[in-house]
Amino acid sequence: VPRRKVSDIREGQLNPFLRLPYAAAGMVSRSLVAVAPRASSKVFRALSARRGLLDRYEAWSAVNRDPSRPLLWVHAPSVGEGLQAQPVIDRLRARHPETQTVYTFFSPSAESFAANIGADFSDYLPFDTSGNADRALDALLPTAIAFSKLDVWPLLTEKAAKRGVRLALISATVPESSGRRSRFAAMALRDAYAAFDAVGAIAPEDAARLVEMGARAGRVTVTGDTRYDQVWQRANTPSPARNVLLQHFRDDRPTLVAGSTWPADEERLLPAWLQARRVLPAARLIIAPHELSRTHLDAIAEWAAGASLSLSRSSERAARAADVVLVDEYGILGDLYALADAAYVGGGFHAAGLHSLLEPAAFGAPVILGPMHRDNRDAALLVAGGAAVRCKGPGDIAARLIAWLQHPHILENAGGAAKKVVENGLGAADRSADLVEVLLR
Repeated sequence: VPRRKVSDIREGQLNPFLRLPYAAAGMVSRSLVAVAPRASSKVFRALSARRGLLDRYEAWSAVNRDPSRPLLWVHAPSVGEGLQAQPVIDRLRARHPETQTVYTFFSPSAESFAANIGADFSDYLPFDTSGNADRALDALLPTAIAFSKLDVWPLLTEKAAKRGVRLALISATVPESSGRRSRFAAMALRDAYAAFDAVGAIAPEDAARLVEMGARAGRVTVTGDTRYDQVWQRANTPSPARNVLLQHFRDDRPTLVAGSTWPADEERLLPAWLQARRVLPAARLIIAPHELSRTHLDAIAEWAAGASLSLSRSSERAARAADVVLVDEYGILGDLYALADAAYVGGGFHAAGLHSLLEPAAFGAPVILGPMHRDNRDAALLVAGGAAVRCKGPGDIAARLIAWLQHPHILENAGGAAKKVVENGLGAADRSADLVEVLLR
């Protein structure tokens, strides 16, 4: 990695036309943090949890930061990006146990994930103001900062570059329709991308778009998607905790695990399931809604009662005999895919996009998905490999379920194809760790 030049630092600076409105937004954020109630909604949690945040950084540093040791600061905004960062963190920790690790996140949904990632210190990322960036950098004294996927903060990047902190972007992907390719986003972020010392893109098209967005071509390489390594390791590593969990749900009946479903998914999936049950009356459904609101859970329970299907909630841990297992707790879906003969992944019937397809694929479960996933690379690979099927409505879904669950050889071939797609993507974690490792030297 070449030594950073003065011109690199200058290019890392926020566009001067945006400094005033960006600073104003930062002041508003600070004010909201001060007054936000400690409520259960994600917005209020994201604000109230940041009260005293930089004090927590400084308190950890005063007791634990050893300036003679390198420190890697990894930022991943939510759980998905955290899953991409985790195998890189694990490899670097194994290679360089002397390195201290800090992990930050943005979304409240990542709190429990961050607590279990094994970093020396983990907490929310401060809002991106000049003062916050300086205090965080003063406390942590990072050697390098690695951003997972694309969540780059311009003032933090600028301040870090000026201090000589090395900057990396890992598992970076830019869908063709991404708003970060807009003219306004280019004004805000172009110079920040230019300041990066190393960028690991998932695919060649991502690398080309990152260069268009400001990253320096000579510092962008194609490393692949670290999620493939993460889901493969999870699926193929014995887990006593998973075994204890699954004993409450394991059954020999044909099982569909439907993960991260929205009402738009359930409008199609649940009627399709009743059609499939007429042909396969022993089949059972494990369904994990994306949002576990009482209204959402009760609607599914009412549907099951109206269809004369027995239902048990996962938290009751007495679900083996139920026709429908309704997952009413976060954090267990990834393990429940181990029980799937086939999977349905939600998000394909509305504009928010698909959720993770790789988790069921790593366990050898072929996937049914909705039609709205134009920019989803995993969906394209799985469909092309015969491991996933796009369905437009209940009739398509029911027909596919019957074809898979009624014919074991067809199901086995599709499941094998799913595992093969994941296996073909392995190696990105090692390549991404190599990329960051150079910056720590």
